[in-house]
Amino acid sequence: MRDLRLTAGRARLPALLLCAGLVLAGPVAGQDEARLVVSNETGEPLVTLPMAEGEGWCLEWNHSVEGFAVLDCYRHSDGRMVLERSHLPDFAAGLDHVPGRGRQVSDGEGGYWIEDLDEPVPGNAYRLRVGGPAVDHRLVVDDERISLSRLAADQPVTVRLVSPE
Repeated sequence: MRDLRLTAGRARLPALLLCAGLVLAGPVAGQDEARLVVSNETGEPLVTLPMAEGEGWCLEWNHSVEGFAVLDCYRHSDGRMVLERSHLPDFAAGLDHVPGRGRQVSDGEGGYWIEDLDEPVPGNAYRLRVGGPAVDHRLVVDDERISLSRLAADQPVTVRLVSPE
């Protein structure tokens, strides 16, 4: 009777060599492109998303008094994190347009967008104290929503655009 463990081990050897060759041949996937990284206070990544030049994302949260969703939308532009626009569904506490900072445009539903902000974020990063479940801070990329509140409620995080080296 043949030793099946030895046969199985020999069958895996080419696959292992192929994997080792791929690792040695080039960079790990994703290291040659920019990434959006949300990390906790100790620097541990909680979320890492590829973010190619020209792509964008939003930070969405529920207003602490009114409960409706507010959006700040960013774009990867020439290696920089740039605040592009914000959506405010109401003129609730703390939500008003500052003249000279972008332009206010109706959203057609009683709220408004502040367009053309085009403000580079210093150091391509900002700190955020993530709200609890009622606030539910979340990243929005295309149609995907990632709840930061599920990952780090009531904790500080850093949202950073990391460019390839």
